[in-house]
Order: sequence, then C-alpha cells, then structure tokens
Amino acid sequence: MKHLCHTILLIGAWFLFMASTSLAAETLYVQVRSGLIKNKPTYLGVVIASLPYGDSVRLDAKQGDWRKITSLKKKKTGWMHVSGLTEKRIVLRPTNNDIQAAHESNLLLSGAGASKEIEKQYQERTELNYSTVNQMENTPVSAEDVSAFIRSGKLGNGGVK
Repeated sequence: MKHLCHTILLIGAWFLFMASTSLAAETLYVQVRSGLIKNKPTYLGVVIASLPYGDSVRLDAKQGDWRKITSLKKKKTGWMHVSGLTEKRIVLRPTNNDIQAAHESNLLLSGAGASKEIEKQYQERTELNYSTVNQMENTPVSAEDVSAFIRSGKLGNGGVK
C-alpha cells in the first residue's frame, strides 16, 4: 500500500511538472525596426502599439502566421506577424562573448540586404533611377494614414476594428 501511494504521488508530481513546463511563457524578440502590435491577426488590424527592435515579448497564442503576444515593457497585448519575431535573443550592446564573426556572403544574404557598396555597383550597372525609391523608403507613413487609405479605397475590411 505504501508503495502504491508513493507511485501515485510520483506520477502526480510528474504530471504537475509537465503541465508547468508546457505552460511556461515563451519569450520572443522583435526582429524588425518597428514591430506593430495589431488588435486582430491580420495586416488590416488596427495598430495598438509599436515595439522597437530587440524588445522582448511573451508568446500567448498562435494562429497561422500570427502570434498573440504581450510586450514585457509596455504591457500591451495583441497580434504580431511571425516575420517580425524571433526566438533568438537580440543583443543591442554586445560584449566580446556575444560577438561572432559572420562570413561576408552571409551578410549579403541577410535580411539587412546588400551593403551600400554592392547597391552602388548595382545601380551603376543599370540605367534605372533609384532616387525615387530611396525617397519613398525614407518617407514615414503613419498607421492612421494607412488605415485611412484602406478605408477610402474600400480595401479588405476597411481597417478592421
């Protein structure tokens, strides 16, 4: 009987341990310049907050390519597309222990894009005018302007609220 009680307690403890580890909060990090938290899991959702590169968030749920997250600093909860998040901790002020050398070919393939020198060489080899593209890339567009554009063009659900 004593052995049976110990076995039951051991199994119960194991189940509690497994439940607690599966419910443990997973931390993700914003891997884009400005990660937008939306009220719904859609690009047309209303922006609740914007998180800077490297901010940490808690994963609350998954729905397709969208993640329901809570900002650990701003305490805002909403949806962010998986492309704006990473499981890898982002180090903004690295120490010598954090720094690893990257091969140049990996840098060119990275999400940051080509280096300024490579861009310049490409522009010189083509007859395209990139000044307008560069100007557009540097023109800020507010979330309110995007929502107004969507509503006026009757796109999607008109800004999804």
